[in-house]
Amino acid sequence: TENFVSEQDAAFYARLYQSQNIRGGHIILLNPKQSEFYEATKAQAIKALGAYPRGLQIGGGINAENAPEFIEAGAQAVIVTSYVFKDGCVNYENLDKIKKAVGKEHLVLDLSCRYRSEPGKDSGYYIVTDRWQKYTDEMVTPELLDELSGYCVEFLVHAVDVEGKANGIETELADLLSAYEKRPVTYAGGVGSMEDIELLRKYGKGRLDVTVGSALDLFGGSIPFEVLKNLK
Repeated sequence: TENFVSEQDAAFYARLYQSQNIRGGHIILLNPKQSEFYEATKAQAIKALGAYPRGLQIGGGINAENAPEFIEAGAQAVIVTSYVFKDGCVNYENLDKIKKAVGKEHLVLDLSCRYRSEPGKDSGYYIVTDRWQKYTDEMVTPELLDELSGYCVEFLVHAVDVEGKANGIETELADLLSAYEKRPVTYAGGVGSMEDIELLRKYGKGRLDVTVGSALDLFGGSIPFEVLKNLK
């Protein structure tokens, strides 16, 4: 279901964020490479990166082979999930490859996760890959973040079960992430109001950054960009 379709192109939003000195916004290529729409999607992304050099991060189908192209096009960092978490675990060979390709200062690891509780497994938030359809055996813990911190500049953590719904955050996940302090951590998923942001501040102990998408008035939501941009 499409929540909102913009009449503006990606470069418009890139210039808007640049004009307000908002850094680290996310461009996500939602069409996979095999899609007939991929090249058009990529062209929009390249336009946005060119409009705001070193101001935006990009994700979606990123690997060691194509990551340098996006950094050269102006990305602050590339965001990676499925390339690194393969066959149920961390693929350190791929992690080493992409770190060498762009440098850890340009690499954000996306730990998209959903809560899992079933017999024979520890309950918790497990990383999911392949458009959030496949569970891995990797559970999000401060120990895992610590282990991966030498490969990246930042972590992006999507609470998959509430992503895109704008009807409440996962407070338990925010509380879990608040225990980690060695790298910046950005929480994503479920923010639908300024009250949700304050809730995230409370459960995240003031240590988490937040990304807001469909809840923003720019994208058809109710949170005013003019209010959010001044949030400290």
